[in-house]
Amino acid sequence: MSRLQPQSPIPIVAAATPTQRSQGSPCIALLAGETSGDLLGSDLLLALRARFPNAHFVGMGGPRMRAAGFDAWHDISELSVMGLSEVLRHLPRLLRLRNKLAKRLLDEHPDLVVGIDAPDFNLGLERRLKRTGLRTAHYVSPSIWAWRESRARRIAQSAERILCLFPMEPAIYARYGVDATFVGHPLADKFTASSNEQKNTTTPATAGPLLALLPGSRHSEITRLLPIFLQAVIRLRRTVPELRVAIPLASDTLRELVETELARSELDGIEILNGQSHPLLRTADVALLASGTAALEAALADCPMVVAYRIAPLTYALVKGLGMLKTQRYSLPNILAGYDLVPERIQHECRASLLAEDLQQLLCNPTAAAAQRKVFPTLRQALHAAHGLRAAEAAAAALADLLPAHADL
Repeated sequence: MSRLQPQSPIPIVAAATPTQRSQGSPCIALLAGETSGDLLGSDLLLALRARFPNAHFVGMGGPRMRAAGFDAWHDISELSVMGLSEVLRHLPRLLRLRNKLAKRLLDEHPDLVVGIDAPDFNLGLERRLKRTGLRTAHYVSPSIWAWRESRARRIAQSAERILCLFPMEPAIYARYGVDATFVGHPLADKFTASSNEQKNTTTPATAGPLLALLPGSRHSEITRLLPIFLQAVIRLRRTVPELRVAIPLASDTLRELVETELARSELDGIEILNGQSHPLLRTADVALLASGTAALEAALADCPMVVAYRIAPLTYALVKGLGMLKTQRYSLPNILAGYDLVPERIQHECRASLLAEDLQQLLCNPTAAAAQRKVFPTLRQALHAAHGLRAAEAAAAALADLLPAHADL
């Protein structure tokens, strides 16, 4: 594997027009799923282009990747489903999409195929391509530390190298003889100790505490979680009447859904923000959020939190009934810390009364919030890549020796 060396800063502005494939220049296929994959893919594309200026990038991506000069054969929206029950409903379409991608990739024969997250879709496709001789890698390890660790052996049949966001993952793969590298978590690059110190100083001292609500980035998540979150706010305002509340939208397409739920709740004084989750979490006194990346984002922003989640009853019954879930903790801060650092309210415990109690404890008991904040810097440091590299730079370095030796020479 290439030695990790610091690179020059990646340019913020990239060509919007895809580069054309030319002889002697590498063709790299990136396969991203959902908004998070688009963000990871755009950063990775720019980091790879810093090493291989004439590289041609093709595959499946979103608006950020296209803005960076990506030739998108398919859009990430074609893969935006969640949960076993939803996947089953869309399975025929997803299989058609995977077959179309496989055929075109085999026709184009890129020098490297990188699946970005979306393991249920990408790993099967990567496995098929790898068997034909194409070189493959997978960026973002499936959560083998949470359930079915033995999947590591099968994942190796799909990808020559796994790029891991969490430091505990390569050791698990090593037990199965799999080539895996920790490249750092991209969110850790966005939240530094110095940036977190830049709190909002314009809020009047007489203003009430600020609660950040992050009910998820998918329609199904918001439908299940936001009504419960809003009922928790109603309860909390009985004891903290001056409470301020803000909801950052993961996408503007979710605005109508959020506004409908707010109207049903008859709550007023709740601010809806376009994105802006990072500055909101740096400013908020406490957050109530869906389990997932948002919980990690809050920890990196030094924002005390309560984590909650509900999935489709069928999905939950299948996961629990088949014994597939091995972890005792659900939220990333708790998994990384190794103990119950933040309150978790999952499935039947995700109730307004319990959420309100947990939030009140954080708002009214300074010791409770301080206990979380004390550990957050340690989690942030553990998620940084080695050698001072950003996560995307470390990922590009880890992929470099999978490309032809003559690439861009």
